[in-house]
Amino acid sequence: MFDLVWLIPIFPAIGVLINGLLGRRIEAANRSIIHWVACGAVGLSFLVTCIIFFEMLGLPAEERLYEYTWFNWISGGVLQTFVAYQIDPLSMLMCMFVTGVGFLIHVYSIGYMGHDEGRYYRYFTYLNLFMFSMINLILANNFLLMFLGWEGVGLCSYLLIGFWFTDEANAIAGKKAFITNRVGDFCFIIGMLMLFCGLGEHGVWSLRFSEVFPNVHLLSPEVITIICLLFFAGCTAKSAQIPLYVWLPDAMAGPTPVSALIHAATMVTSGIYMVARSNILYSLSPVAMAVVAVVGALTALFAATIGLAQNDIKKVLAYSTVSQLGYMFLGLGVGAFAAGMFHVLTHAFFKALLFMGAGSVIHAMSGEQDMRAMGGLRKKTPITFWTMLIATLAIAGIPGLSGFFSKDEILWLAYSSPQGHFLLWLIGAVAAGLTAFYMFRLIFMTFFNENRASEEVQHHIHESPATMTVPLIILAFLSVFGGYLGVPHALGGSNRFHHYLEPVMGLGPGKLLQKAGAVAHEAAHHGAEAAHHSLTAEYILMAISVVIALIGIFIAYTMYIKKQDRPKILAEKFRLLHQLIFNKWYVDELYSFFIVRPFHAISSFFWKGIDVVIIDGLVNGIAAVVGWSSRVMRHMQSGYVQSYAVSVVLGTVALLIYYFLQMTG
Repeated sequence: MFDLVWLIPIFPAIGVLINGLLGRRIEAANRSIIHWVACGAVGLSFLVTCIIFFEMLGLPAEERLYEYTWFNWISGGVLQTFVAYQIDPLSMLMCMFVTGVGFLIHVYSIGYMGHDEGRYYRYFTYLNLFMFSMINLILANNFLLMFLGWEGVGLCSYLLIGFWFTDEANAIAGKKAFITNRVGDFCFIIGMLMLFCGLGEHGVWSLRFSEVFPNVHLLSPEVITIICLLFFAGCTAKSAQIPLYVWLPDAMAGPTPVSALIHAATMVTSGIYMVARSNILYSLSPVAMAVVAVVGALTALFAATIGLAQNDIKKVLAYSTVSQLGYMFLGLGVGAFAAGMFHVLTHAFFKALLFMGAGSVIHAMSGEQDMRAMGGLRKKTPITFWTMLIATLAIAGIPGLSGFFSKDEILWLAYSSPQGHFLLWLIGAVAAGLTAFYMFRLIFMTFFNENRASEEVQHHIHESPATMTVPLIILAFLSVFGGYLGVPHALGGSNRFHHYLEPVMGLGPGKLLQKAGAVAHEAAHHGAEAAHHSLTAEYILMAISVVIALIGIFIAYTMYIKKQDRPKILAEKFRLLHQLIFNKWYVDELYSFFIVRPFHAISSFFWKGIDVVIIDGLVNGIAAVVGWSSRVMRHMQSGYVQSYAVSVVLGTVALLIYYFLQMTG
């Protein structure tokens, strides 16, 4: 069955071709065929993924690596690249929840986009193209094919974020996402070229993972660090980290299912996946690891502070995503690669649920997104309320739910691992408390107290259709029980998730490590070894993180249920701080002043001064000279015989005079 891995990306590609080429006619005839094709394509990809996944589980750990070469892609000199896919625990884990959650989002879109006339087929075409690109990114067995998928999801994010492009704000948000990601992509390309040329000096001309990673120890530490930092720069754009996170909150301009797709299980996790896939490379660069950890921790805290004062329900979730991605990078940076990927998994469940739940709220509120105009929805939309409450408890890290296990593991390893530090743990713990506060602020403002909408909106409040609520229920179940795949030893579990990833995380005898050398092997162990710390310390830190989350929930309850005038009083008392947070620390304004405006001025100079004056002036000047010359010369060819006769006579006279002067001289 492993040889059928090519079917996983091909099904969405077929969906793109059918709906992209015939969608307009199909929509005019029977629009339901469009979503049947799109959902069926992703559903079939998920089915094939499940079959391959469970077949892989039946193999011994050291045999869980298979590469399928589809066809030759690029053959140029020393570069030989194939469209080839790699089946291993990491790629199949990602593929499982990307296709699974992606399928649920496709189904959810049927209800959410049901009233969108004229562009229904285009929406599902873009969704299928997004899935095709993401699947290629995670299944690729080489960096170049990974980069093709990397660029593909960037293109699709532009198309989907700006889907309602007739609204100028949506069009600008799409362009902002596209341009910001191009900055990171440029760094990715440079890092890939450095890796290819650096290994080529040692006779390894390849970008294939199974040839690159066992030989990265041949590179000098300085080169490895530069390559890792360039790759991470690409990740800061794709996975929305400081300083290139600014596109993600604006991505809320797109349809809510798009927000769930981008923010939960696909595009934003591609940077996490790339670092985890390159764990051997990063393990050889303590400097790069430290940068990843620090940037992740600061992003988690910074984005959490912004989420405290946002009123748009989707914007709150957007900054929550940025913060949670920071948690994942914090885990990767302290060497806890498996823990970081575990949080990717649990986050996919509860964040997709939160965005889709927000979409259900917006659907019930006739398009309203401002939480200040909501309230009292828990009785009229009970399924949405209970499922969103479960997801909120999960993201807050309440014991027993999926988010608790993954978040606590990252915090523990941020403190106890060889690359960890108390300050990293402290920043993560504070960010967790802020997350609990602003997420329950969202719940209380949306579902409790009196409804603050107009009478017309209140009259139309209703629960969403089954196509929207069934995916919510499935994701709520996964948000509760998904974390039990990685119950730590401290809580009596065996952490099966860690054991599952051992072959590709440097913790076991996987084929990728057979040639990697003792240095890389030992460095890769650090993420799983918090060996010298007692269980008592782990229990204490676990209890502290839970208490911090409960304090955040209690403060939100006090301010938005018991004493609802308190937020306004605090905003007045700390007006400057509130304005900074409410306006997102004016980062967009700073970007505009220091980057956008100078580049705009420079481009205007090159346009008006160089292009228009010099280049266009030179071309237009030459054209003017040629035109003037033609106007003068045309009189020599008038077409009149008399003129030609006079010219002949005058020429003859001139020649006779010339010869006469020669003879007399």
